[in-house]
Amino acid sequence: MGEPVPVSVVALDPVLEAGIKSTLYACPDVSLTPPGGEPRVVVMIVDRVTGQELDALRATRSTPARPDVVLVAGELGAGEAMHALAAGARGLLRRREADAARLARAVLAAARSDCTLPPDLLDRLLEHSESRGSAADTPSWAAAGLSDRERSVLRMVADGHETSEIAERLSYSQRTVTTVVHDITQRFRLRNRAHAVAYALRTGLL
Repeated sequence: MGEPVPVSVVALDPVLEAGIKSTLYACPDVSLTPPGGEPRVVVMIVDRVTGQELDALRATRSTPARPDVVLVAGELGAGEAMHALAAGARGLLRRREADAARLARAVLAAARSDCTLPPDLLDRLLEHSESRGSAADTPSWAAAGLSDRERSVLRMVADGHETSEIAERLSYSQRTVTTVVHDITQRFRLRNRAHAVAYALRTGLL
């Protein structure tokens, strides 16, 4: 096991901030950074995702340490999720779902430059993109040349699963999963798995 991921917590409400910090204390793979420290991941707690919160997210991402951000929101819909990902969020959670296991998974995934989303929210985004798929000006999976296998793998990547977990659940070899992700990133000239998920969401492919 490597060094714990240094994390800081940002919230306007000190009670919420204390609660999230207490939750993170339960994760041995995470360490809270002292004041003035440089976190690898910042957990931001907000009520809603509006322009003000998105500006704060971008400002956090542009600090010298360039930390990845996990956004924990009281309310989070499909539209807000897409805006947050476009602004640079690596992980999204609803506050009511931010228990120790989910929060730790989102933080550790962000530290790997992976991206996590609540499964039901990802389903809504998929349904929304599929309902628009017949529009001539909207890219669909078929138009983009993405197969059902590629879609399934990318969907599980978005949910924060490791390569080994994806391989086991989809009954593929780990090499196949790695190859699928590599092919997607190369085809669309993307940097990594998180960039692939964010790009797919922004363009309506996922």
